[in-house]
Order: sequence, then structure tokens, then C-alpha cells
Amino acid sequence: SAIQRWDESAVTLLPEYLKKFYRELLRNFKVLQDQVTDNDKYRVTYTRKEFQKLSTYYLQEAEPSFGDQITLTAMSSVIPLLCVSGTVGMGYVTMETFEWVASRTTAIVASAKIGRFMNDIAAMKRGKNKGDVASSVECYMNEHKVTMEVAIDKIDSLVEDEWRTLNQAHFEDHKLFPVVEQVVNLTASMASFYDERKDAYTFPTLLQDTIESLFVNPVP
Repeated sequence: SAIQRWDESAVTLLPEYLKKFYRELLRNFKVLQDQVTDNDKYRVTYTRKEFQKLSTYYLQEAEPSFGDQITLTAMSSVIPLLCVSGTVGMGYVTMETFEWVASRTTAIVASAKIGRFMNDIAAMKRGKNKGDVASSVECYMNEHKVTMEVAIDKIDSLVEDEWRTLNQAHFEDHKLFPVVEQVVNLTASMASFYDERKDAYTFPTLLQDTIESLFVNPVP
């Protein structure tokens, strides 16, 4: 695909409505690369490769089994990309740290699964499903012939399992602690969007009261 080639000439492979997006994508990464020092340009390279992986996962999504669906859509949840790109601005990290973040470690996969599960549950609870990709809830319902509530209860338990995996990463290598902590904080922030089955990612107005209480309304 054009994104895998990552070259201006590849724009000819795209339909007209995607050409502007592709050119802007290349330009934005070029701007980012120009803003970092020569010694740190590898960070942008890692971020670009993560974006290319993300596009591949999008193309692979269809109607997989529950297990395959988790593998695919967790990786296409953008969370692995956020974990890598969020590390670009951490001045004290090494190339080895970037390799850890980009290598799909159990901590990154756990974070991605938590985000995907919470998003899918919130979407199903409000009766909305994009229709273009089968959700984890739907896949579990279809594969195990159970109701939506049973599927959601099962996936809730899987969220708890993934949190245990993510928390365990704190104790694996103390040198990675700052980056692991960033991944944990990113994952914890998902509760702001999906707590109580709401979908504030799709409907950001649901966060209005929270934002106002933090930055607008005076403290009593």
C-alpha cells in the first residue's frame, strides 16, 4: 500500500479523496523529523513504523473469531501508536527503551486490549456499532451463542486480567519504570472516557462536567 511505501510517488496508488491526506501525512512526519536532533531522529522512525503497522491492522480487520478479533483490533486501537509517539518527548529514554515500547510487549498489548474492550462495551451498551468492524462483544456473542450481557460480563473479567498483566510490568525491569508508568497512566485515563459504560471518545460533550470542574469552576 501507499503507506507501506511511504514515498510521495506512491500517491498515484490512491483514490482522489485520499491523496491530500497522504501528502499531509508525509509532510507532518517530515516536520516532526526536522524538529528533533540528528541523534534522536530514530524516534520519529519508530513512530512512523508504528503508524504503518496500524494501517496494516486496519486492512486485516473483517469478521474474525473472538481470539483473532482481539489480536487485530487491540493493535488497531491506536494505543500502541500512542505509547510509541508519547515516548518521543521523553528526553531521558534510550533506543533500547523505544525498542521495548515498539516490540509489542505484554504491557503494551494489555493496554491495547483494555482500551479496545472498554470501547466495544460502551458502544454496545448505547446500542451503537459502527458496522464496519465486528466488535469483541459481537464476536464473543456469535462464537459462544450467548447474550450481550453474558458477553460483556466475560469481557469485563478479561479487562481485570489485562490490568494484572500491566501492573506486573512495573516489577520486570526498573530501568523501564518511567515508560511503563506512562503506559499505565495512559491506560488509566481510559476510565475518563468509558467509565459507567459511557463513550466520551465518540461523544466528548460527556466530559464537559469533568473539564469544567477541573479548569473552570472555582474550588469551594
